[in-house]
Amino acid sequence: MPELPEVEALREFLGTHLVGQEIVRVLPLAISVLKTYDPPLTAVEGAEVTAVDRHGKWLDISVGGLHLVTHLARAGWLQWKDEFPAAPPRPGKGPLALRTVLASGGGFDLTEAGTTKRLAVHLVRDPAEVPGVARLGPDPLADDFDRDAFAALLAGERRQIKGALRDQGLIAGIGNAYSDEILHAAKMSPFKPVRNLDENEITALYEALRSTLRDAVERSRGLAAGRLKAEKKSGLRVHGRTGQPCPVCGDTIREVSFSDSSLQYCPTCQTGGKPLADRRLSRLLK
Repeated sequence: MPELPEVEALREFLGTHLVGQEIVRVLPLAISVLKTYDPPLTAVEGAEVTAVDRHGKWLDISVGGLHLVTHLARAGWLQWKDEFPAAPPRPGKGPLALRTVLASGGGFDLTEAGTTKRLAVHLVRDPAEVPGVARLGPDPLADDFDRDAFAALLAGERRQIKGALRDQGLIAGIGNAYSDEILHAAKMSPFKPVRNLDENEITALYEALRSTLRDAVERSRGLAAGRLKAEKKSGLRVHGRTGQPCPVCGDTIREVSFSDSSLQYCPTCQTGGKPLADRRLSRLLK
């Protein structure tokens, strides 16, 4: 799933390539992709893109006084095209979900792999009309998101750290991969309860969160859209690297699996050398 660093890189890429361009056609090609009907997609045809913004993991393209707001979900992606084939695409064939064609002849496709279709496109007058945007917590890279603001968010939390970091209503933009990376950098178990964090641990977690996301954004900056997935994977130290040596201590990276996802961690760096039980609903080691 694209998370804050990849979506921020897409925002910068589109800001360079899309702003100032005229949209001539937006073609929804998967029945599940379009989540709104008023205003219709034809309302942006003939209008110029004026800005590209990001809200957590959401992309927000401003065009003709409206906002084309997109969430790429787990298996979605944006593919930039300098030129499209003359023949129009056929709906329902392959991963193509939506095509946006510019007056220049190029544009971008939104694609989604797999059979579970969660990619979402909204055309709205205000981004806050999108429920997923309206409920977002603060952006962790915002200038005013300091250590005290982070501590205030955690106050009263009774969840484990991993779940709190992934909650978009608490903090916007962090998903499964970067929560693993943040916790590894902070040297914390993903299952440590938030309420058990002391002041020094809150500071360490905040610093790990900011540095991990900032470093990932910097690695992605300036890359073409098609290279961002590979960059994300190459920059991860523990997530998706089960069985490989930890780059910090050399211990073997381990995994905890759930029904629809998994997490990775280093026992030496994060859990005092103790492996976490890899079975659902078990009493996990702290």
